[in-house]
Amino acid sequence: QVLLVESGGGLVQPGGSLTLSCTASRMAFSIYNINWYRQAPGLQRELVASITSAETTNYTESVKGRFLISRDNAKNTVSLQMNRLRPEDTAVYYCNAYFEGSGVLHDFWGQGTQVNVSA
Repeated sequence: QVLLVESGGGLVQPGGSLTLSCTASRMAFSIYNINWYRQAPGLQRELVASITSAETTNYTESVKGRFLISRDNAKNTVSLQMNRLRPEDTAVYYCNAYFEGSGVLHDFWGQGTQVNVSA
Protein backbone atom coordinates (compact mmCIF):
# COMPACT_ATOMS: atom_id res chain seq x y z
CA GLN A 1 0.00 0.00 0.00
CA VAL A 2 1.35 3.40 -1.03
CA LEU A 3 2.13 5.72 1.84
CA LEU A 4 2.74 9.48 1.75
CA VAL A 5 3.89 11.14 4.95
CA GLU A 6 4.19 14.90 5.37
CA SER A 7 6.37 16.50 8.01
CA GLY A 8 7.85 19.86 8.92
CA GLY A 9 4.76 21.80 9.87
CA GLY A 10 4.58 23.95 12.96
CA LEU A 11 4.21 27.45 14.34
CA VAL A 12 6.24 30.26 12.84
CA GLN A 13 6.15 34.03 13.08
CA PRO A 14 5.23 36.15 10.07
CA GLY A 15 8.25 36.58 7.86
CA GLY A 16 9.71 33.28 8.99
CA SER A 17 10.44 30.09 7.08
CA LEU A 18 9.46 26.45 7.19
CA THR A 19 10.32 23.50 5.00
CA LEU A 20 7.73 20.79 4.52
CA SER A 21 8.68 17.32 3.36
CA CYS A 22 6.62 14.59 1.74
CA THR A 23 8.16 11.15 1.81
CA ALA A 24 6.68 8.32 -0.21
CA SER A 25 6.97 4.59 0.14
CA ARG A 26 5.86 1.56 -1.84
CA MET A 27 5.65 3.45 -5.14
CA ALA A 28 7.72 4.17 -8.24
CA PHE A 29 8.20 7.70 -6.97
CA SER A 30 10.09 9.16 -9.94
CA ILE A 31 7.19 8.73 -12.36
CA TYR A 32 4.70 10.55 -10.16
CA ASN A 33 3.75 14.18 -10.37
CA ILE A 34 3.58 15.76 -6.93
CA ASN A 35 1.31 18.52 -5.69
CA TRP A 36 1.21 20.45 -2.46
CA TYR A 37 -2.28 21.58 -1.52
CA ARG A 38 -3.43 23.53 1.48
CA GLN A 39 -6.74 24.01 3.20
CA ALA A 40 -7.52 26.74 5.67
CA PRO A 41 -10.56 26.55 7.96
CA GLY A 42 -13.75 27.34 6.07
CA LEU A 43 -12.01 27.47 2.70
CA GLN A 44 -11.65 25.09 -0.20
CA ARG A 45 -8.51 23.10 -0.71
CA GLU A 46 -6.06 25.11 -2.82
CA LEU A 47 -3.26 23.89 -5.07
CA VAL A 48 -0.12 25.66 -3.86
CA ALA A 49 2.73 24.16 -5.86
CA SER A 50 3.44 21.26 -8.14
CA ILE A 51 6.39 19.45 -9.63
CA THR A 52 6.12 16.99 -12.45
CA SER A 53 8.15 13.85 -13.02
CA ALA A 54 10.20 15.96 -15.45
CA GLU A 55 10.71 18.50 -12.62
CA THR A 56 8.60 21.22 -14.19
CA THR A 57 7.28 23.41 -11.39
CA ASN A 58 4.26 25.61 -10.99
CA TYR A 59 3.03 27.83 -8.17
CA THR A 60 -0.14 29.60 -7.28
CA GLU A 61 0.24 33.34 -7.64
CA SER A 62 0.17 34.14 -3.95
CA VAL A 63 3.29 32.07 -3.20
CA LYS A 64 5.41 32.84 -6.25
CA GLY A 65 8.80 34.10 -5.22
CA ARG A 66 8.30 32.88 -1.64
CA PHE A 67 7.88 29.09 -1.94
CA LEU A 68 10.15 26.61 -3.67
CA ILE A 69 9.19 23.03 -4.51
CA SER A 70 11.85 20.43 -5.23
CA ARG A 71 12.19 16.68 -5.37
CA ASP A 72 14.84 14.10 -4.57
CA ASN A 73 13.91 10.88 -6.32
CA ALA A 74 16.74 9.00 -4.64
CA LYS A 75 15.09 9.72 -1.28
CA ASN A 76 11.48 9.48 -2.52
CA THR A 77 10.95 12.97 -1.12
CA VAL A 78 9.45 16.25 -2.24
CA SER A 79 10.13 19.39 -0.26
CA LEU A 80 8.29 22.67 -0.07
CA GLN A 81 10.50 25.48 1.19
CA MET A 82 8.31 28.32 2.44
CA ASN A 83 9.87 31.72 3.02
CA ARG A 84 8.50 35.10 4.08
CA LEU A 85 5.48 33.37 5.52
CA ARG A 86 2.27 35.34 6.05
CA PRO A 87 -0.67 34.72 8.37
CA GLU A 88 -2.75 33.83 5.32
CA ASP A 89 -0.43 30.89 4.67
CA THR A 90 -1.89 29.23 7.77
CA ALA A 91 -3.48 25.95 6.71
CA VAL A 92 -3.16 22.21 6.69
CA TYR A 93 -0.76 21.30 3.91
CA TYR A 94 -1.28 18.08 1.98
CA CYS A 95 0.97 16.15 -0.34
CA ASN A 96 -0.63 14.54 -3.40
CA ALA A 97 1.04 12.15 -5.81
CA TYR A 98 -0.60 11.20 -9.08
CA PHE A 99 0.26 9.33 -12.22
CA GLU A 100 -1.89 8.31 -15.14
CA GLY A 101 -0.90 5.25 -17.08
CA SER A 102 -2.88 3.12 -19.54
CA GLY A 103 -5.95 5.17 -18.75
CA VAL A 104 -5.74 4.49 -15.03
CA LEU A 105 -5.25 7.33 -12.56
CA HIS A 106 -3.10 6.51 -9.57
CA ASP A 107 -3.82 9.18 -6.98
CA PHE A 108 -2.54 9.24 -3.41
CA TRP A 109 -2.73 11.69 -0.51
CA GLY A 110 -0.90 12.21 2.71
CA GLN A 111 -2.55 12.94 6.03
CA GLY A 112 -1.54 16.61 6.11
CA THR A 113 0.67 18.77 8.28
CA GLN A 114 -0.45 21.92 10.06
CA VAL A 115 1.27 25.23 9.41
CA ASN A 116 0.45 28.17 11.66
CA VAL A 117 1.83 31.61 10.91
CA SER A 118 1.19 33.89 13.85
CA ALA A 119 2.90 36.42 16.04
